[in-house]
Amino acid sequence: MDEKNILQDQLWLMDEALIEAEKAYRQDEVPIGAVVVDANGTILSRGHNVKESNYNPCGHAEILAITEAGKKLSNWRLINCSIFVTLEPCPMCLSAMIQARIGTLYFGAYDPKGGSLSLNYNFYKDQKLNHAFSVVGGLRHFECSKLLSRFFREKRDGYKKSF
Repeated sequence: MDEKNILQDQLWLMDEALIEAEKAYRQDEVPIGAVVVDANGTILSRGHNVKESNYNPCGHAEILAITEAGKKLSNWRLINCSIFVTLEPCPMCLSAMIQARIGTLYFGAYDPKGGSLSLNYNFYKDQKLNHAFSVVGGLRHFECSKLLSRFFREKRDGYKKSF
């Protein structure tokens, strides 16, 4: 497959993660979405934040998508799988990706306040750990950032959404 087709596939998969982020937004959750795909690019699972509705600090999109992909494959090892996430993952989610043996992480918006890479917690390439993987950041950065900014602006302004 040529580079143009690979990029188109990556953009399409980030768009799928954005659809999940929109679901979180409509549920008044921080709008973060994730999809896990196999080596062929087939979507295995989807997830979006449910921390507020489930009263669960582990209700992150990445954790939910990784868990569901493992169930679908009947294997917690997601070797050769990739995850597409709309926001740079926090340390908990990055650690879960290491534990799951994710092949590649693609993320949209950078998170200078809570993102592992922005905070220089580069566990994903630590040779002392049992797994390392590739990371591609900034995929659909503008779209991902815009959704998050809108959500938090509305929260600050006391905006009442009507659906």
